[in-house]
Amino acid sequence: MPRRNQPITIGGVTVAPGERKTIDLEIGKLYTHSELIMPVQVWCGRQAGPVVFISAAIHGDELNGVEIIRRLLKVKSLQRLKGTLITVPIVNLHGFINHTRYLPDRRDLNRSFPGSKTGSIAGRLGYIFMNEIVKKSTHGIDLHTGAINRSNLPQIRANLDDDETREMAMAFGAPLMLNSNLRDGSLRAAAVKKGIPILLYEAGEALRFDEVSIRAGVKGIINVMRHLEMLPKSRKKKDRKIQPVLARSSFWVRAPHSGIFRSLVSDGSRVHGNKTLIGVVSDPFGETEVEVYSPSSGIVIGQMKMPLVNEGEALFHIAKFARSDIAEGKVEEFHEELLDETILPYPTDDIPSLQ
Repeated sequence: MPRRNQPITIGGVTVAPGERKTIDLEIGKLYTHSELIMPVQVWCGRQAGPVVFISAAIHGDELNGVEIIRRLLKVKSLQRLKGTLITVPIVNLHGFINHTRYLPDRRDLNRSFPGSKTGSIAGRLGYIFMNEIVKKSTHGIDLHTGAINRSNLPQIRANLDDDETREMAMAFGAPLMLNSNLRDGSLRAAAVKKGIPILLYEAGEALRFDEVSIRAGVKGIINVMRHLEMLPKSRKKKDRKIQPVLARSSFWVRAPHSGIFRSLVSDGSRVHGNKTLIGVVSDPFGETEVEVYSPSSGIVIGQMKMPLVNEGEALFHIAKFARSDIAEGKVEEFHEELLDETILPYPTDDIPSLQ
């Protein structure tokens, strides 16, 4: 017999099995006397299962994750949810309102975990998120984008030496995975210290919606929830998961000269060491042009979008693989699959087409 799920209490509000509630966690007050809150929506399934949190906009200018969660909550199969789903679409509400990465004290929230009950706004927000969300979860997925004027190819970053985390990453189905080191103060580092497997999904750029990144994010979360047996398996014959490839390492190619930058490759492109011209930096007259090459072969997984650069700025993020040709093929397969709107698990009448 299926076990009945347990109620969950967040911010003093109890959500019983079969209920769905939106909860505003109070963080504090700004000097304007207005409340700073963190909105949370909790789905408590009738049957027992994992407790998974999905968070977005820890950096307030990273918008793709907000849209990913909006579409996720429209997926009909959530009506048959086993376990509990905690969604936090806007962790950093102040940054979101002001289109900025940071909090009022100019702190990076993703360097402020596990936080402090009596610390700065960043510390208090981190403390509340850890105690009200993370500690009550069994698994997590944190959604991010590149910084302003920097794009990221959809990718999973995680502690892939942990078997359970690696299985989640494989289930997600992004084309590429990076075994990423933990950074002190990050949500991922704080969650891992509590023994909670967590994935970091990076895709797109700040202050922009990217349709491919959004579709891939929703599909990846659904894949993970099916892997954890929170949702029933798909009956669609076309619905299949990309088998991601693991990057051995990654590096940045930096601007050799200050000037006007033109990229000649797109994210997901394969570069062949010093043989592939990937960009050019020139003066405004074009009299001096410096060509940019990658010192090693790999796949472009992120790049600068601002054409005005100073010497030494990071232009391209390139991942190295045992077989770059296979990685390139996975990226192409990934994009082709997302063109098919019939496999999307949510209504498509209000989203842009990729055709």
